[in-house]
Amino acid sequence: MFFVRTAGERDLEKVRVLLTETWHATYDTLYGVDKVNELTARWHSVDALTKRLQRKNAEFVVADNGSELAGMGYAAMSDTLAKTAVLHQLYVLPKYQRQGIGRDMFAELETCFPDAERMRLEVEPQNLHALAFYRAHGFAEVGKTANCGDELSGVPALILEKRLS
Repeated sequence: MFFVRTAGERDLEKVRVLLTETWHATYDTLYGVDKVNELTARWHSVDALTKRLQRKNAEFVVADNGSELAGMGYAAMSDTLAKTAVLHQLYVLPKYQRQGIGRDMFAELETCFPDAERMRLEVEPQNLHALAFYRAHGFAEVGKTANCGDELSGVPALILEKRLS
């Protein structure tokens, strides 16, 4: 059984490995191994994860069973959009997907921002499993971007949003 808890510095190397494995499983066929390696090196390094862990107005969670991490999630209040929490990452290792781990991490992240009126995220349009997950959790498309994550990615994404209660 996996429990959702706040991540700590001791988790970051395991989170890096989890993200690398999950990204290769999900995106190698869409972008190729080299592009996935480039993005994971930039976005999922221990240094990049440490910055997220230390950010104010943010929450970084992992799904942990005491010996292994099955998933991770990270959300933060937007610096540019009023009363908006941005879900930056929600990933579950392929072998643990469709077991409720993503749902549990999302449920935790959704409650961490009492001042937020909406939650926003970017998702690869061809990642049909992720799209179905987010739509099932109340998200709807509000826009598109040519550069998911940062202005250098070259990765297209749909922008989804949901109202928070």
